[in-house]
Amino acid sequence: MFNIIPLILILLSLMIMIIIVARKFSVLANLDIGAIQAEREAKTKERIVGTRIKRNIVKYYYRSVRILRPAGQAISDFLKLLYAKVVEFKDNYNKNEEIIGQDAIVNAGKILSDAEDLVAQGDIESAENKYIEAIGLDSKNIKAFRGLGGLYFEKKNYSEARETLEHVLRLLEKDLDEITSEENNDSNEDDNVQIAGIYFNLSQISGATKNFKEAWEYINKALKIEPNNPRYLDTKVEISIINKDK
Repeated sequence: MFNIIPLILILLSLMIMIIIVARKFSVLANLDIGAIQAEREAKTKERIVGTRIKRNIVKYYYRSVRILRPAGQAISDFLKLLYAKVVEFKDNYNKNEEIIGQDAIVNAGKILSDAEDLVAQGDIESAENKYIEAIGLDSKNIKAFRGLGGLYFEKKNYSEARETLEHVLRLLEKDLDEITSEENNDSNEDDNVQIAGIYFNLSQISGATKNFKEAWEYINKALKIEPNNPRYLDTKVEISIINKDK
C-alpha cells in the first residue's frame, strides 16, 4: 500500500502539469521565435557598436593628447614668459615712478624757493604761479599751499585763502594720524605746530571778514596747541577787545 501512494502522487503531479501546459498552449503557440532572435541580435549589435564607439573615442583621445601635448606645453611656457615680463615691467615701472616722484619733489622745492624770492620782491602774480607750479609737482607740499593761502589773504581773496588753508589742515591732520600710528614724536610735534599756525591764519581770515565769533574759536584752537605763543595771545586780546569781552 505504501508503494501505491508515491505512484498516485506522481500521477497527480503529471496531470497538473498537463493541465497547465494545455492552458498556456495558445500563448506558447503565438510566440514569434524569429522576433526573439531578432531582438537578441539587435541587442548584440547595439553592444558591439557601443563598444566600438567607446574604443574609437579612447583611441582618438589619446591620439589628440599626443598631438596637442607639445602645443599645450608651448602655450604654457609662453604664458609663463609673458607673466614674468609683466612682473618685470611692473617692478621697473614702480622704480621709475619712484625716481620721477623724487625728482618732482626736488624740482617743487626749487620752484618754491623761487616763489618765496618773488614774494620778497613784491611780485605777487608771478609768485602765485610759482606756488601753483610747485603744487602741481608735489600735491602734498604744505609749505607751497600755505604760501599760496598767504598770497590770497594779501590779495583779499578770503574765500580762496580759506579754502586753501582748510585743505592744508586736512593734509596735516591726515599726516598727523599716520605719524601717531607710527609713534614718531618729533614729526608729531612739528605737525601740531603747523596745525596751530593754520588755525591762527584761519582766525585772521575770519577777523578780516568780520566773523569774530569764528575768529575766537580758531584762535582758541591754536592756543590749545601752543598756549604760550605771544602772537596768538595778542590776537586773542585783540578779538576780546573787539567783542568787548573784559
